[in-house]
Amino acid sequence: MSDRIKSFKNKGWVDADDARRRRKEGAVELRKEKRNENMLKRRNIPLEDFHNETVPQSDNKDLQSLVREAQSSDPNVKLSCVQQARKELSKGNNPPIDELIRAGIVPILVECLDDDENAALQFEATWALTNIASGNSDQTREVVTKGAVPKFVRLLSSPHEHVREQSVWALGNIIGDGPECRDFVIHHGVVDPVISFVKDTTQLTFLRNIVWVIANLCRNKDPPPAPEVVQKVLPALFSLVQHTDNEVLTDACWALSYLTDGADDQIQNVLNSGVAPFLVQHLGQTDVRVLTPAVRAVGNIVTGSENQTQAALDCGCLSFFPALLQHHKESIKKEAVWTISNITAGSKSQIQAVIDHGLIPLVINALETGDFNTQKEAAWSVSNMTVNGTPEQIKYLIEQQAVRSMCALLGVRDPTIVQVLLDGLNNMLETSKDDCEDICRMIEDCGGLDRIEDLQKHQNKQIYKLAFDIIDKYFSSEDYLENDEENFNFQINSSEQQLAPEGGFNF
Repeated sequence: MSDRIKSFKNKGWVDADDARRRRKEGAVELRKEKRNENMLKRRNIPLEDFHNETVPQSDNKDLQSLVREAQSSDPNVKLSCVQQARKELSKGNNPPIDELIRAGIVPILVECLDDDENAALQFEATWALTNIASGNSDQTREVVTKGAVPKFVRLLSSPHEHVREQSVWALGNIIGDGPECRDFVIHHGVVDPVISFVKDTTQLTFLRNIVWVIANLCRNKDPPPAPEVVQKVLPALFSLVQHTDNEVLTDACWALSYLTDGADDQIQNVLNSGVAPFLVQHLGQTDVRVLTPAVRAVGNIVTGSENQTQAALDCGCLSFFPALLQHHKESIKKEAVWTISNITAGSKSQIQAVIDHGLIPLVINALETGDFNTQKEAAWSVSNMTVNGTPEQIKYLIEQQAVRSMCALLGVRDPTIVQVLLDGLNNMLETSKDDCEDICRMIEDCGGLDRIEDLQKHQNKQIYKLAFDIIDKYFSSEDYLENDEENFNFQINSSEQQLAPEGGFNF
């Protein structure tokens, strides 16, 4: 059972911590999507090699000979062999990374990084090591354990820009392997030189690599990057999130989404940097590559305290949500509904802001027509509103036909969502007072009463207890049964009157 499920309470079992929900690492489709679209590691493949599918494959004997010759004392022979190794590692399909590692190429390439008199050799060796480090964790760690990291960091001060750029790329691949490698590279002093490259004079292709490396530095939650690292990168991100290039913006927004995916103090650090207004403006992006992490980052901010949620609202974020809640891409729509669910877990004034921007009908539409993941987030949005809203706000929710949409989902197999919906219906009934009977009628007319009765047999104790309590309290009273019977008799009498001929039946 999800840890956001707590003990049953009179007002509902959703407490403030449950209502404002944080994500579990690896459990979000958008994160998987990011992994596919902007990989943690990147291989440097020349376009001519990438499109040339007829590049001959070298056998192991050729590779072993290549590695032996790469140890030559002749600088021209060494350069030629290292360049050939780099070309092998740059093949678009199935590069022989393991074969070259077994042949012993890595220590030779690492040694080449020290040859300051031969920038071409440094560049080719760095490129080759970049592509080895772009592989799996074992391949990346082969580069790390052979001592390449401090040499790459040193080359960030190379007088040759192409060497600096390739060194940044290599370090980005190592950092992208996970928090252990990330912290190892940080320990060797990568942050300051990388941040120093964020300036107007940096070539765009280089800057794109820089911001990608910064995003990798911000990635991972277990553990997150050290606070002193975050404090160094945030001023750079403040600049990068205002850039005009969408590739730069994409990774800058992903970096901010990682930094906001944590505790309130982490969110506050990002807010204190002043990036929020610029981040919110990207909610209007037409480029989904930028929009996806921007929505994620703003959504993360509103998982924080009410004041942090208010900071996002004060930046005007809700004005973008009519379009986001109707986006053609379901993952964006789901992320937008998730964000709304965390706002409706806030204060009454924040709920009113959601209402005033006309978002409730769109959330209910998502509850009815979205895919199941979107419907789940919409269920939380509605239920949170019944926990935290005023009676007038809850009445507005009912007027928007929320009851029918909630009842329609009571038959799903996800016990968490069934509980969320039952809790929302129960809260509606509790706060309705004089309108309680009307809500009961709505529930019955749309088939919700039958579903709630069936849930009294559910194997989940909390579900059957809540279903039983709803039936017992609102549908078993003498007044309700009497009114129901009167309504039933009225319908029968009306039918008889319609069927009888004028003057009655003549037997």
